[in-house]
Amino acid sequence: MPTDTSPTLLITGGAGFIGSHIASELLQHGYRVRILDNLIPRVHGPERQRPGHLDPRAELLVGDIRDPQRVQEALEGVNSVIHLAAVVGERSSMYQIEKYMSVNTAGTAVLLEALLDHPVERLIVASSSAVYGEGLYCSYNGTTYPKIRRSPGQVAKGDWEPRSPDGEVIYPLPTPETKEASPLSVYAISKYDQEEMCRMIGESYGIPTTILRLFSVYGPHQGYANPYSGMLTEYASRLLQGLPVHLFEDGYQQRDFVSVYDVARAFRLALESPGARGETFNIGSGRPYTFWTVTDRLAAITRRQDLSPEVTGTSRVGDIRHCIADISRAREVLGYEPKVSLEAGLLDLVAWIEAEIAERRKVPAPLEVPKPSRLPV
Repeated sequence: MPTDTSPTLLITGGAGFIGSHIASELLQHGYRVRILDNLIPRVHGPERQRPGHLDPRAELLVGDIRDPQRVQEALEGVNSVIHLAAVVGERSSMYQIEKYMSVNTAGTAVLLEALLDHPVERLIVASSSAVYGEGLYCSYNGTTYPKIRRSPGQVAKGDWEPRSPDGEVIYPLPTPETKEASPLSVYAISKYDQEEMCRMIGESYGIPTTILRLFSVYGPHQGYANPYSGMLTEYASRLLQGLPVHLFEDGYQQRDFVSVYDVARAFRLALESPGARGETFNIGSGRPYTFWTVTDRLAAITRRQDLSPEVTGTSRVGDIRHCIADISRAREVLGYEPKVSLEAGLLDLVAWIEAEIAERRKVPAPLEVPKPSRLPV
């Protein structure tokens, strides 16, 4: 339990999906937590009330990351900062360019300027696997391709798999932190901006900084009715309401899906690990899954195998084909090891969404979905 002498952490954007889980993780390990969040209506509703899932022990300040005065107030008495505040979503960033660059890039600049007047012991920054663009690839003969882009013409013809410059189909590998960044969306550019600014200012002013590149995070409290929410949340919600899942392209894209409980623990480990200072880490499960695979497993959990997925055969602007995390550095330096299997995580996700839908009276009564025996909290 936190005490009066416990270190105080500020989590920017901490009332959201990932931030609220990080707050609970830290509070359970003796930290005091303050949150700065603007409680935007799209996520928290028009009333902008404190979310019910946020641990009551966390102090909440309502304010915008771009407001210098509010940021200065939030930093008073703070030992360390976890920076999550951002607008998320790759596809929407391609037509809301100013919004993404304002919140993600300019908002981070405001925080960094404030830190010059309020030095902290640690700065942990939430980045994204989106900075890689496509992941690392190789050919049959072992040649690796660290920077690949699918051309619009190729995608328009339904030729989904990335190819080498010679036109050869290439195959995904686990992507290490050393891979060159190749952002393919405005969102990805803004996250890379965050990384570079925080890394530079941290080195210049002696603020120990750690970057965590998060892969596809899922779990309870991710807004199921929100068009910007994660794919698994959207899929489970549709199945529970008797609607088919829409699979873009051919559904065989590969992603690294990681439980929010594992992600929350990774932030605490990064905060507590001396070797994490000045470093960048992938945070994922280290396992590849196709959209077909997760859809099949969700259909089994919800008992909706009768609802065949609808394959659109179309792509979306800003989408990539494959990206899987190489988490060996996080294992070695942080002692990070994913603990929540995909099966247990999906059971937990479906149980939560089912309760949310029932509460909103979108279905007559909840299904009997077994909950996993133990998930990290």
